[in-house]
This record gives sequence, C-alpha cells and structure tokens, in this order.
Amino acid sequence: MSNSMRRATFDRRSFLRYSLTAGGAIGALGATGALAACSSGNGESGGSGASSMNPKVQLSWQKNIEFAGEYWAIENGYYEAEGLGTPELLTGGGAGTGVETGLTSNKVWIGMTAPQLTAPVILQGAALMTVAATFQKNPFCIVSSAERPIRTPQEMAGRKIGVQASNENVFKALLTANNMAESDVEKITVQYDPTPLTTGDVDGWVSYVTNEPIMLRLNGFENANFLFADFNLPLVAETLVVRQETIDNERDKVKAFLKADIQGWYDAVADPAGSARLAVTKYGADLGLEEAEQTEEAIAQNGLVVSEETDANGLLTMSDALIEENIIALEKAGYSIKPEQIFDMSLIEEVYAENPDLKR
Repeated sequence: MSNSMRRATFDRRSFLRYSLTAGGAIGALGATGALAACSSGNGESGGSGASSMNPKVQLSWQKNIEFAGEYWAIENGYYEAEGLGTPELLTGGGAGTGVETGLTSNKVWIGMTAPQLTAPVILQGAALMTVAATFQKNPFCIVSSAERPIRTPQEMAGRKIGVQASNENVFKALLTANNMAESDVEKITVQYDPTPLTTGDVDGWVSYVTNEPIMLRLNGFENANFLFADFNLPLVAETLVVRQETIDNERDKVKAFLKADIQGWYDAVADPAGSARLAVTKYGADLGLEEAEQTEEAIAQNGLVVSEETDANGLLTMSDALIEENIIALEKAGYSIKPEQIFDMSLIEEVYAENPDLKR
C-alpha cells in the first residue's frame, strides 16, 4: 500500500477524541487539554444551543459511520415524531468548538464525548451530566501482527509498542490499570500511519478497533488486537452529555431525544450495510468514504454498542456495575469523581419504563 493510500485511509487524528492528552498526573489532563482534545471546528455551531426545534447536536468527530444511529433517527422520522424537528448534527474533530466547550458556552444543546473528557471539566466546576452511552466500550486497542500477536497487556512486556503523542497518557493508564510500569515495555513515539507495524519496526500499535485493524486487514496485513476496555480500563465512549440545567428545565425534551436516538441505534445495529450507505452517500458524502470499509467498521462498531447488559437493559444504557467500573477507571486515569457528579441514568431508565416496546 502506498503512502498516499495510507494518508487517505487511516484516521490519523481520530484518537484525539477520546485520548487522555498530556498534562497533570498519570493518565490525567487538565480542563484545557480536555477541551482541545475533544474540539470540533467547522464553524457550524455558532448561536445559542438553547432548546428549540432542530436542536444543535455536537458530534465528537466527522460524519462517518460512528453516528449511524443519529442518521437513522433522522431518516426514519424518530426525532420529528418526538417534536424535535431535525437535529442539526455538527461535525467534530478540529480545533475551536469542543463538546464540553459548546455545552458550557450554551452553543450546543447536547454533545457526544467520553467520560475522561467530561470529568476534568466537571471537576473544575462545569455543571454537565452524562445521560446515555452509545459505546459500551471505548474503541482503544493494541493491534499487532497475526504472526506475532499481542493479546494481553502482559504480552507487551519487552516488546516495542508504537504510541502517538496524544495517546501517551491513555497508554500509561492501561499500564497502571494492569500493574505494569513504563519500563516494562519499549515505548516508541510514532505518528498515526501504522507503516512501522507492517514493516516490523514495532510489535504493537495504539489503535482504534474500528479503524486500523480493519484497514490493515483489507490491505493484506493480518493482525490481532485486544481492547483496553477488556483489561481493567472499561471506559465507555460516545456518551451523550447535556447541561444540568437542561435536565432541570427540559427533562421531557431530553427524554424525547433519547427515545428517538435509541430507535435510530437499533436500526443502525440491525443494518450495518444500510448504515454505511447513509454515511458514504449522504451524511459524510464529502469525506471520500468507502462503503465496503464503512460497512466493516459498522460491524466492528456493533461490538462496542451491544453487550449482554444492553441486551438486558436496552441500548445506550449504563448499568450500575458499568458506572462503577468507569468511576474506578477514571480514578486510575487521575480523576477522582463520584458517580452522581457525572452520570444520571434516570432519564433513559424512564424512557424504557414508559416505552417498553423500545427494547428489541
């Protein structure tokens, strides 16, 4: 595969969404770093995010397959049926208008982010609350060659691991969570093009399970991977976050959004190919996405969205056990925060209680 093909294929900046960017204690980042890490910046989110028809929704990244549930909720009229009109999906991934920034400045009504980005902002005084979690597992993984697989953190010992600068602290958090020291591995600072893995210059690579492993395989490099979330760092991702005042003043509207979103995500999970088609031909039409690759990502993504607990409780929910696991993981990442400071699952629990037919 040529370098030009790699530049077009691999999502080099994607890690900025959920990574624990440098700064502070091991695994921690300050509020400024958090906001920058999750920033979006296409200038779309100007104006008030105060609730109205067509609420402003800040995505964590570009309009690719990751937001298939929202696409289906628009396409199938679920938001419209709930009196929300057509939400305005705002592209993320650049600099200037991050989810937490957009929320605290009242420029967006709801945003999609991750606990390790929301927690430091809350700890500095922002009244934000996580009301749902689309990804039950964060997509961070270590990818390695199928010929010399690394399947656990312990198997990284003595091996060369490629780590991008923006992911140094999330990698440190993985080591800490598994009682390992940085000296146990040979950390190699890399960029986002995983060529060094294919050439054998490194043995493992910090990656997203929904991106590099798929693209490497499609380009002939068979590989193995393990998720950080399966090894003592079970952070959720693509969390839906609102201001506390929005819950206080517009509880029914938040519930209406969650109901529509749940329906959209059930559709997305049921139809990966259709989800990819929407991403490629409509919502992300200007991104040059490839339908076959987006379909593969949708299938892999379903493994993050669906779990035994969502089978029992419904999509986008967080069980008490998962919340507690996230609080422990945040502590390991340097954030001491109480569950009631960052998670409020009462709204989505009410949605399912009031609409038992939602669960499929």
